[in-house]
Amino acid sequence: MSREPEIMGSQVMWEPDTKRNTHMDRFRTAVANSCGLRLANYNDLYQWSVESFSDFWAEFWKYSNIVCSHLYDEVVDTSKSIADVPEWFKGSRLNYAENLLKHKDNDKIALYAAKEGKEEILKVTFEELRQAVALYAAAMRKMGVKVGDRVVGYLPNSIHAVEAMLAAASIGAIWSSTSPDFGINGVLDRFSQIQPKLIFSVEAVIYNGKEHNHLEKLHSVVKGLPDLKKVVVIPYVFSRETIDISKIPNSIFLEDFLATGKGDQAPQLEFEQLPFSHPLFIMYSSGTTGAPKCMVHSAGGTLIQHLKEHILHGNMTSNDIIMYYTTVSTGWMMWNWLVTALATGASVVLYDGSPLIPSPNVLWDLTDRLGITILGTGAKWLAVLEEKNLKPRETHNLQTLHTILSTGSPLKSQSYEYVYKHIKSSVLLGSISGGTDIISCFMGHNVTIPVYKGEIQARNLGMAVEAWNDEGKPVWGESGELVCTKPIPCQPTHFWNDENGNKYRKAYFSKFPGVWAHGDYCKINPKTGGIVMLGRSDGTLNPNGVRFGSSEIYNIVEAFEEVSDSLCVPQYNKDGEERVILFLKMTSNHAFSEDLVKKIRDAIRVALSARHVPSLILETKGIPYTINGKKVEVAVKQIIAGKEVEQRGAFSNPETLDLYQNIPELQNF
Repeated sequence: MSREPEIMGSQVMWEPDTKRNTHMDRFRTAVANSCGLRLANYNDLYQWSVESFSDFWAEFWKYSNIVCSHLYDEVVDTSKSIADVPEWFKGSRLNYAENLLKHKDNDKIALYAAKEGKEEILKVTFEELRQAVALYAAAMRKMGVKVGDRVVGYLPNSIHAVEAMLAAASIGAIWSSTSPDFGINGVLDRFSQIQPKLIFSVEAVIYNGKEHNHLEKLHSVVKGLPDLKKVVVIPYVFSRETIDISKIPNSIFLEDFLATGKGDQAPQLEFEQLPFSHPLFIMYSSGTTGAPKCMVHSAGGTLIQHLKEHILHGNMTSNDIIMYYTTVSTGWMMWNWLVTALATGASVVLYDGSPLIPSPNVLWDLTDRLGITILGTGAKWLAVLEEKNLKPRETHNLQTLHTILSTGSPLKSQSYEYVYKHIKSSVLLGSISGGTDIISCFMGHNVTIPVYKGEIQARNLGMAVEAWNDEGKPVWGESGELVCTKPIPCQPTHFWNDENGNKYRKAYFSKFPGVWAHGDYCKINPKTGGIVMLGRSDGTLNPNGVRFGSSEIYNIVEAFEEVSDSLCVPQYNKDGEERVILFLKMTSNHAFSEDLVKKIRDAIRVALSARHVPSLILETKGIPYTINGKKVEVAVKQIIAGKEVEQRGAFSNPETLDLYQNIPELQNF
C-alpha cells in the first residue's frame, strides 16, 4: 500500500492552552474595545493590523508602555508606500537605552553571563547595569563622543558588549558590532565605511577548547580605521598584567578608560531625548556585489518592533529568562533582538563559546541551572543534537522551558519531531524568520495558535507579507518571492553613504516597484496560515544562518596567483538546507590540487571566519558572465538544482553554463 504524501501543515505538534490569558489575547480585546471591532481570533487581528497598520502601531505603542519625553504628533503618513520610507511617530522623543533600563526592581537580575568551560556564571542586576552604563557613558562623553558618532565593538557575547552598546545609545551615538571570529577583511569591509570614533575589543577569546589571541587582528583593524580616537581593550581571557597593548595606537585598558568618567561622585545616567527615527544600530548586508551595505536602523523602529515580537508573539514578561545562542554573537541581528528583551524586565542570558563544549548538553545544563524559559538557537544545532542521538528529556529536567526558538536556516520537518519526542512535548517550538534588513522577523512564533510540523506558525502582526510570482501576483500554497506590501517601522531609515538612496531602492524595490522584495522564496499555506521558507532567491549565501555575499569570498580567493577566476554558489537539499560550493578556474601555468584547496580554506578561515569556508571546492574550466561583464551566480545555482536556464542570450559565454550540469560531487546532498 503506497503511503500518502504528507500534506503541508497537516500534523499539529502543539496547541495553545485556551484558558491562558496571554498578552496577545489581552491586546486583541483592548483593540476590539477601543476601535469598536469584532476580532474573534489571531487571523482577524492580523488582517486588521496590516489593513489599518497606522492604528495597529498606535494601539501597540499604548499597550507596550514605551517611555518617551514627548508623545508623537502623527503615527505615519499612510499615503506613502514602503518604498517611500515614511517617517514613523513624528514628533516623539525617546531613548532606546532608557526603555531597556526602566525597571525599578533594582535587585532583579538583568544579565547572566556564562563562558565555555567555566563553572562560574556572572550576574548583573538592573541597578548594577544602570551604574555601569552611566560610567561607560560618562567616559565616552569625556573623550568627546556625541550624538551621531559611531561607536563599535569587536566583541564576544558578553556583559561588556551590552554595557558599551547601551552607553552609546544613551548618548545618541550609533552602535555597530561584529564578533571576534570575523577576520580582518570582514571587519574592515564593514567598519571602514562608517568611520568609528571609538572601538571596544577583547584581547582573546576561547572557542572549542582553544585560546584565540585577538590582539594581532585588532592591530590590523585599528590600522585600517584612521578616524579612531580611542581603542579600549577589555582583558577577557588573560589578566591585564600579561597583555601588551603598547603597539596598538590610542589604546587603553577598560579600567583606565572608565576611570576617566569618574568624578567626585558616581556619574548619573542621562538619556538624550531623540526622534523616533534617530539612528541606533548600523547592520551590514552580505556584500554580494562589492562592499557590504550599511543599513541604518532607528532607535524607535527597533524598539517597538522587538517589543511587539517579545510581548505579543512570545508572551514575554519580567518572569522570563531568555537565552539566544548564536555562533556569530554580536555580529548578527539576533544579538540586538535578544538584548531588547531587557525592556520587558526579563533576564537575558549571554553565552560565549561552543554549544558542544564540554559536552553537547551545555545549553540544557544552563537551562536547568538558571531556569531558562525561552531558549533560542539555530536550526543546525538541533539537527546536530539529533545526529548525536541526544535525548534531553531523559537527562534534564527542563521544567521552566516553555519556548524553543529556531532561526538561521529553515527548520526541517524531522527537527519538529525530534524536539517534541526527545526534548519536551509541551514546549512551543517557534521557527522565526526575518533578517538583518529589518533587524527582526516577518513571521514567527505565536502563543495563541497551533504549531504544525514543518511550518513557521504565522505572519507577524503589522507585517503585510505575501508570496508573489514573477508577474507580481500573490500566490497561495505555492512558492513565490517573499514581499512586504505596507510600510513597517523596522525597515532601515537609509543606507550609510547612499546620498540619493539608489543603493537602498535597488536592494529592495527594483523587482516590484513600491513593494519590498526580501530575496527569499517562501510558500504560505492558505489552510493554516503557516509559512515554509524555501531558500534565498538572489546570490546571497546563507549556510547555517551565517549570511554573507560571494564577493567576500572572491576578494580572498582571487588574490591567489594560481586562481584566474572563481564562482561561489549555494546548493540546497530537499530539506532547504544550504551548503556553499566554490568553483576555481586555474591560471594556465597552475594545476588544481588538494594543497591549493587547503591553502584557500585556511585563507578564508583567517580573513573571514570558519563559517565562511565553502563545503566543497571544485575545479571548473569556465565561469559564465553577462554581456556587460557581470559574473553570473544565479544561473549556475539553477543548473546545479536541476533547472534550465532559458535566457542564454544575456551571457557573453553561454557555453560555460554546460560545465555545471551533472557534476558527480554534487549529486548526494
